[in-house]
Amino acid sequence: MSALITLDALSARTPDGRVLFENLTLALGRERTGLVGRNGVGKTTLGRLILGEAQPARGSVSVQGRVAVLRQTLAPAPDALLGDVLGVRAAMARLRRIEAGAARGNDLERADWLLPGRVDAALARCGLAGLALERPAASLSGGQATRAALAGLLIAEPDFIILDEPTNNLDADGREAVRALLAEWRGGALVISHDRALLREMDRMVELSELGARVYGGGYDLYEARKSEERANAARTLERAEREADLTERKIQVAAERKVKRDAAGKKSRARGDMPKILLDARADQAEKSAGRGSVLAERQREAAQARLAEAQAAVEKARRLAFALPSSGLHAGKGVLAFERVTFAWPDGEPIVRDFSFEMRGPERVALRGRNGAGKSTLIGLASGAIAPQSGRVVRWARSAVLDQRAAMLCGSETLVDNYLRLNPEANTHVAHEALARFLFRNRAALKRADELSGGERLRAALACVLFSAAPPHLLILDEPTNHLDLDSVAAIEAALAGYDGAVLAASHDEDFLAAIGIERALERWC
Repeated sequence: MSALITLDALSARTPDGRVLFENLTLALGRERTGLVGRNGVGKTTLGRLILGEAQPARGSVSVQGRVAVLRQTLAPAPDALLGDVLGVRAAMARLRRIEAGAARGNDLERADWLLPGRVDAALARCGLAGLALERPAASLSGGQATRAALAGLLIAEPDFIILDEPTNNLDADGREAVRALLAEWRGGALVISHDRALLREMDRMVELSELGARVYGGGYDLYEARKSEERANAARTLERAEREADLTERKIQVAAERKVKRDAAGKKSRARGDMPKILLDARADQAEKSAGRGSVLAERQREAAQARLAEAQAAVEKARRLAFALPSSGLHAGKGVLAFERVTFAWPDGEPIVRDFSFEMRGPERVALRGRNGAGKSTLIGLASGAIAPQSGRVVRWARSAVLDQRAAMLCGSETLVDNYLRLNPEANTHVAHEALARFLFRNRAALKRADELSGGERLRAALACVLFSAAPPHLLILDEPTNHLDLDSVAAIEAALAGYDGAVLAASHDEDFLAAIGIERALERWC
């Protein structure tokens, strides 16, 4: 398969000189490639290098054919219309001028008479059938804007597409639209995503790190199986390195003890005078030379063993997943946690989003909020947390609760993690703060970082440390799309932490893998 994009010995750095990745060599053809890696490693930068929007520190990028992109953040101009998002406004205006008999310049030569049919088909395929091209782009929801951008890709018919976190703002139907598009895509595709359902559609996976790229054949499930095997191999290698280092130290100790015995025996012989002095001196000189050679060899063996041990420890630390026992929330089975009693809520001048709605949570059960974008999941979370009050009915909160969203809004960006912990847990001291944060891998100086210096996954981990390791852990965790913008390692870390939490969970998420991993037991889908 011929390559559409060739990356040769590519290196990239941030404006302040920090290395993102080095010596990346990769060929991308007419296949679907999933690009994964920790937040901040340069996945979006790699897309910009391919598009020619950034220049590499070293290496080269070669592109054959036309490349189009769906960006992570869609920001159309304030006066933009749907036709602008689709990239067809000028071409459709040209057709209208021709039909009205007002053609000008080279309109007739440039006219694409098949364009209206392609536009209608693309909008229908992306779930936007019937939307007028004159509709203001600002009136589109986040999900609609993403679908419109997908439709624009279909209309443009490029040879290669780059999708940067395409499902972050989409509901289940929108995610399915992206998945279906990729399932039928016959060109090349680079998909930067942590959406495991989407990554299962890939033909291969590429993991980006500071050292470049590693390629794994197949989709996400095969990639995860290989990564699990690598973690197990790293653990076994570390165990062997530890045994080797211990054995090397014991051998060196035994050799040292033998030398001490030989030196003692030589001193006794010299003291007794039963051997000629010249012979004793010769033996002493030989022993000293031999001891010197042995000492050098022993030190080399020690250094080699320690180097292998350090390498094995680094490999295990790199593959490490966050997992530990969390303190008990103290929530007993059957204890009332949260209740909605015939609750109705509407925003000013709007129809009720929640109407005469009742439900109840008891004990450590786990409930998911499901629904399309705009269905009112965030409103329901606001009512559950007490951030907003109902117009009628009442919300009963029997238990302590904490809200965690994708931005971990409880953290103050200008404060260190330790300061954030102490502000949220005023009864604690600095030692307790460091201990709690260390459990979530913020050890030593990492706990002194400001919250605004953290990635999305790090912020969420820090927020979990602050609420779960408090003097009074919450009985109920309310989660609002917590995995948006997280890399796969961070998602796995959050899942591991929540799987060990013995309190109740109310979660709004479109990530079905996440909901399954944290043990969701039932779902709410209608509240109006």
